[in-house]
Amino acid sequence: MSTVRVLGLGDNIVDRFVDRGVEYPGGNAVNVAVFARQLGAEAAYLGVFGDDEQGRFVRQAIEDCGVDTSRSSVRPGPNGVTEIETVDGERRFLGWNHGGVTLSDPVRLGEDDVRYASGFSLIHSSAYSGVIPELPKLAATRTLRSYDFSSEPEYRTGEYLDSVGPWIDLALVSLGELSRTDTWAELRRIASHGPSLVLGTQGDAGAVLFDGDAYYYSDAAPVPGPFVDTMGCGDAYVSAFVVELLRSGWRKNARPGGAALHRSMRRAAQFAARQCTVEGAFGHGRAVDEAARTVGSLPPVAAGDVG
Repeated sequence: MSTVRVLGLGDNIVDRFVDRGVEYPGGNAVNVAVFARQLGAEAAYLGVFGDDEQGRFVRQAIEDCGVDTSRSSVRPGPNGVTEIETVDGERRFLGWNHGGVTLSDPVRLGEDDVRYASGFSLIHSSAYSGVIPELPKLAATRTLRSYDFSSEPEYRTGEYLDSVGPWIDLALVSLGELSRTDTWAELRRIASHGPSLVLGTQGDAGAVLFDGDAYYYSDAAPVPGPFVDTMGCGDAYVSAFVVELLRSGWRKNARPGGAALHRSMRRAAQFAARQCTVEGAFGHGRAVDEAARTVGSLPPVAAGDVG
């Protein structure tokens, strides 16, 4: 069996929990790479770090997890930071600095970067990465591509889906508490824009996948220990799903069978449940100074800013 290799492309962030006085490294693309490494895959992250202390903090944590960052860039300006508090185990976003240099001066792929990315089994990115212009550059590679649309409706307009859907193989979306009928319709609508697999997560209600012909369901797994919060649980689900599916033989033009899809969804549910026992996305928390614990030290989060 060939080695599974996963590349996280795009966003990184410092998640600052003002109620705990602790900040953690994170970001969708980072988390998927780190979780894939935890699951035994080779993993790397390609993105942009700020040239400040937060950027150094995030990069060191990623590398400490065994994820290669050697193709990433450091650019003048702040790293991305969000302010978060936990209410009944759920995250509530309070403020952020608009992603810092991740979005103000995002990653742009040169020919050498594309060749590098082509050596991976799968490239994962998200709506918070600023990489939409880069997706067509990867079309000539044999590497699978996944993309997390998060939960905000503005990332699922027809125009947005047209800009992303043709360039990806797997679409991930958080669908909250949609009814079953509405979930079916939404997954089918997203699939009509290009991706061959569309996976919708629904928290305690589990997940639903559409492969162009049939729907597959997975219940949420029980949390195997003291519940901490839901930080990173969706990213953990995605990571375990793609790693298991790649190990089952998923490749370009090699459609996964029903048994492999069911098995990957069950494995993903178990891994996501375990993530609910972890502080932050993947630990590596550190105390923040008193000034940084003051709510309002960053601009407030508007609807659709972060997921």
